[in-house]
Amino acid sequence: MNDPQDPPHDPYETTETQVERLLGRALNSFDLPDSTVERLESALAHSSALHSSHHSASLHRSTYRHTYLLSDGTALSLWELVHNTGRDGAEQHELYVEEAEARLAASRLPAGPSLGWSVERSDGTPGDEEDDLEALSALLARPIPTQPRMYVPDNSADHARRVLRRAENPDRPGEAAARRLRLAFAHHITQAFGRQCPMEGGRDAGFTLYEHQFLLLDGSEVSLWEVEHTATPDGRHMCEVYEDERAAREAMESRSRVR
Repeated sequence: MNDPQDPPHDPYETTETQVERLLGRALNSFDLPDSTVERLESALAHSSALHSSHHSASLHRSTYRHTYLLSDGTALSLWELVHNTGRDGAEQHELYVEEAEARLAASRLPAGPSLGWSVERSDGTPGDEEDDLEALSALLARPIPTQPRMYVPDNSADHARRVLRRAENPDRPGEAAARRLRLAFAHHITQAFGRQCPMEGGRDAGFTLYEHQFLLLDGSEVSLWEVEHTATPDGRHMCEVYEDERAAREAMESRSRVR
C-alpha cells in the first residue's frame, strides 16, 4: 500500500503515460463519460495530491485529486479512490469525475473496526477558484513535455516577418533577430497556453501563448513567443512578441493583474 501522504504516481512520468496508467488500473474506467476521456487526450501537464485518507485495523482508503491542464487552457480534475478491499487485501482503484461521487463510494466501503486514524485535506465544500488557479499556475510553471517538431517549409521567412510586424510591445525583438530570421526556410507553430481571466468591469480577457519555431538554413533553430490578449482598455485584440518563453509568460502575468 502506498504511503497515504504521497500521491500514487511517478513524478517523472509524462502526463500521457500518467493518464494511461490511471485509466488502466481503475476498476470503473468504463463508467467515465466519453467526453471526459476525450478531453484527457489533450492534457499537457498534471498534478496529483492527497485529498483525504482513512486507516483502520482492516480498511485503508485514500482519495486523490488529479488535476490536468488541457491544451485549450482549461482544467479537468479526476478523483481517485484507492482502498484495500480486494482479495487478500489487494489494492483497488476507482475513478470519479465529481468529488461527491468519490465520497459516496468511500462511504460504501466496509468500515471494519473503528480503531485507526484519518486525515482530511478538505472540509467537504467545493474547491475555491483561487486555489484552482494557483494549482494551474504551478502546472504552467512546469515545462511542457517536448513534442516532435514537424517543420513545414512554407514561406517561413515571410511568416517570421509578419509575426514581428504585428508585435506592439516596445521590447519586441529588434533588427538583429529580424535579419537572422530571414534565413528561415521551415517553421512549426505550437499553442503553449490559453485561458480567460476576469478583468476590471466584470469582463474577461483572453490570453493565448504561441511558440513559432523556425529552422534556419544553417541548421539552427530559433523561437519567437507570441502573446495574443484582449487585456486592453477597450478590449481590443493585441499581439506581443518575445524572444524567450519566460519574458512572454511574465508579460501575460503582468497584463492579467490589471484590474
